[in-house]
This record gives sequence, structure tokens and C-alpha cells, in this order.
Amino acid sequence: MSVVPLIEADAACGRKAYALATLMRAGLPVPDGFVVTDPATDPGRISASLRRLAARAVAVRSSGRTEDSGTVSYAGQLETVLGARVVDDVLAAIGRCAASAGTQRARAYQTHLDLDGEARVPVIVQELVEADHAGVLFTRDPRTGDDTVVINASWGLGESVVSGTVVPDEVTVTPPADTVRVTIGTKQTRLDLSDQGLVGSPVAEPDRVRGCLTVGGIERLVALGRRCEALFGRPQDVEWAAADGQIWLVQSRPITTLQASRTPAGDAGSGHVLATGVPSSPGQALGPARLVRSVDGFSRVRRGDILVCRTTDPAWTPLFRLAAGVVTETGGILSHAAIVAREYGIPAVAGARDALRRIPDGSPITIDGARGTITARPS
Repeated sequence: MSVVPLIEADAACGRKAYALATLMRAGLPVPDGFVVTDPATDPGRISASLRRLAARAVAVRSSGRTEDSGTVSYAGQLETVLGARVVDDVLAAIGRCAASAGTQRARAYQTHLDLDGEARVPVIVQELVEADHAGVLFTRDPRTGDDTVVINASWGLGESVVSGTVVPDEVTVTPPADTVRVTIGTKQTRLDLSDQGLVGSPVAEPDRVRGCLTVGGIERLVALGRRCEALFGRPQDVEWAAADGQIWLVQSRPITTLQASRTPAGDAGSGHVLATGVPSSPGQALGPARLVRSVDGFSRVRRGDILVCRTTDPAWTPLFRLAAGVVTETGGILSHAAIVAREYGIPAVAGARDALRRIPDGSPITIDGARGTITARPS
């Protein structure tokens, strides 16, 4: 079949769809949807499937057969389209997502990690949860590999956390007593669905310093994350969204990097601390700071530079093959920049406030991805 109800998805529907179907069949809360295995499917069949969904908009996501494996996440490399409503927009989104495996960006990622490529991939069309707050949960801390649950959360749709455009709240829950530690992020912006489509807006000042999650919400998320881990038999990276008191699971995939280790580049404790942020990929690296504010600055990055930027999106991934380390002003441990840095084996510090102002371009610096520090080094 070229259009498959999500709950019936099998391995031929790609790893992401198969994982979601497994969650649904186990009774876990997953938004309804369907999978298009052939982008040349009759539009009438897609339209009929779309009418059966209850939400006013959908999320359209790739579901590659090599995506979301135990060794590589493809974080952000394949296309996602949020907020499509009418049939023509959904059809266009399906086409974009199916073809995204063949983009130069995806091929470069596959080459760097020695992966087999796909020309086109199956596509998930799923009800979009209009989230009050959302985020990502890891059932193991990727910095240490221990069984501490790590949650990142922010207001609105989860794309703000995944893309690293905000510094999210970070919650850690450590057994055996499930000790909870909450670090409040800045959460300056949010993304929501409106009648005009997706709209970004400033977060109200009081909410920027207020935690997104209640004690009960944390308990429910931890329980759901552990059920996912038990179901798949390995640590999980879970995307979730909360609306009207209900928590929904929109992705569960293996954590690709645990207990990463790096050869120290020297004593990161010496030297003047220029900036601090969220420890996001362990290890140390010494190199010249290369400040990049937009894609126009990509050509300035040389092998061995420490990339310093506001945030990254999938278009920035080729720079990770050159950089010795990455510093972002926004984002957290579970953002795109942090996940890709861990997969590429380089240290990263996310959420380093004012890093572009505090760190001189071209200056020798040491980044410590385990401590979350960026220090000046003698020239």
C-alpha cells in the first residue's frame, strides 16, 4: 500500500513511522496520522486520509529507512514541514520531505558518517499538537551515559527546543530517589500555530523565568520516557508536546551518543573565562574562535576553528566537519547543534549568552564541552 495508517506502519514505512506505530500499539499517547510510502500516490487517497484526521493542521516528516538508527539520528538533515492544512500544501510538503534524502546537505552527512543513502524516503503526515509547551527528553544523560533522565522544555511548539532558537528549561531526574534538579532557561521566543500559519512571538517577561513543567508534568514525562525505553530495550530520545493537560509523544528514537570521550586539549581551567553555557558535548578543543553570524560567513571557517554562532540549523552541518568545537548563544543539550556535535565527535557548549560579543574573532580559545566553559588562551 502507498498510504498506510500510522498505527499499521511496519519497517517498510521507515524507522520513525515504525517506532511511532509501536508506541501506538502499546497504548502510548501518539497523535494520529498516516504514512505515504510512495510520493507518486494518487492525491485523492491522501486527501481522503487527511480528512479523517481531527487536528486543524498537520506535521509532515520524513521517515527514512536509515534515519533514527542506533548509531545516527539524522538530526535535522531530512525535511520537516509543520502547520500544513489544505491538501495542496500537504502534497507539496510530502514531495519536499520525500526528496530531502537526496539533497546535498543529507548526502554530505551520509558521506561523513559512512552511511548508505536513499534517493527518496517514506513520509509521515500526523496531527499537529498545538502545544502549550513542548520539548525533548533523553532517558540517559548523553554527557555521562548514566541513567539520569534529561528534559528540555520551552513554551509553544517543540521546534524552538529542537532547533536551538531558545535556551530551554533543563530538568534532570536522577535515580534511585528520582532527585529532580531544574535549571530555568531564558525562553525569549515561542512558535505557535495561528490562522495565518506558524507564528513566532516574544514570550511574556514573567513566563521567561517561570518553569514550563509542574512537578506532576515532570513525573508523567519521566514515566513515559521510561516506558519508551522499556518498549524498545535501549535508551531513547523522545520528542513530546503538551496541550490542555495531555502529553503527546511525537518521536522516539535511540540515543546515538552516550559516554563520549575526548582527549583533553590541555587544562581548560587556566586562562580567562570568556563565556559559559550548557555543557552539551564532552571533550576539550583549542583553536581560533571563528564568529559566524549568517550563512554569508561560512567560507571563513577553516579546519580546526572553534565555530561561535547564535544557533545552527541543518544548513550549518557541513561546518561541523571542519570545526574543532562549537559554541552557540542559544539552545541546550538536546538541540540540533548539540546532537550533531556529539555525533561528529567534537565538544560543544550551548546557551552561552552573549558569546558573539564576549569572544573576539580569531582569538585562541579553549572550549570545554563537559564544563560548559570557553576560556581565552595565550596567543
